Amino acid sequence: MRVAALHRHPVKSLLGEEVPRARIDVHGLDGDRRRALLDLTTGRIASAKEPRSWRRLLTLRAESKDDGVRITGPDGAELDEAALGALLERPVRLIEQPPPGATLRRSVPEQVLAAGIDAEVEYTVQEFGRAAAPGSFFDFAPLHLVTTATLAGAPAARYRPNLVLDGDTEPFAENGWVGRDLHIGPDLRLRLIAATPRCAVPTLAHGDFPADPEALRRPARLNRVRPLAGMDPLPCLGVYAQILTPGTVEVGDRVTVHGDPA
Repeated sequence: MRVAALHRHPVKSLLGEEVPRARIDVHGLDGDRRRALLDLTTGRIASAKEPRSWRRLLTLRAESKDDGVRITGPDGAELDEAALGALLERPVRLIEQPPPGATLRRSVPEQVLAAGIDAEVEYTVQEFGRAAAPGSFFDFAPLHLVTTATLAGAPAARYRPNLVLDGDTEPFAENGWVGRDLHIGPDLRLRLIAATPRCAVPTLAHGDFPADPEALRRPARLNRVRPLAGMDPLPCLGVYAQILTPGTVEVGDRVTVHGDPA
């Protein structure tokens, strides 16, 4: 396999950027999910996992800059916090550290599909980054990867991976890599720790890509598995990873899987 693409999302739930080369360490891909928008009304982190409230986040794009991050709207104009609040219809602040005790609300995806994105649905609550270093805005682990075979032609942006891998693999082959190590390029070593459960986010409009319910229905039909022991089977696509040995990765780098499954 080879690295087909590298993606970075400087602000949680905003559209990101594709880069040709990146440093990856225990904090994930350099600059990835280092910031988020804080809802000043509720004190919660803004996340498109609550599409009824926050689907407009996916009309915004974040780009890393030497002095921080640049956020632009659908028309490409740069937005400050006041303009962001006006577009999102609630006051927000760009933050670099989660507030103490911050949690992530995740609308039940099947209910969103059935009732629509404007409906009141149930949600679950989870801690940020249980398998990541403190101080980031990762849902669970610091790195997420998927193969082109698993994407099956869908835009990678819908699933927000850091690494897209291309090679002679079957769709959802990543399931069999959990518990094994991935070697990428000359230095990077990863431990694959869990299949990635999918929420409603992939079904939403992403920039120029229209809404697509099939983005969740396909893994629900074809890849409903247990992400971790003790969990119920869930629609999954891609895998989460932790970093064993940091390294710099470039598009085109060779990727090999090592070890036996857990």
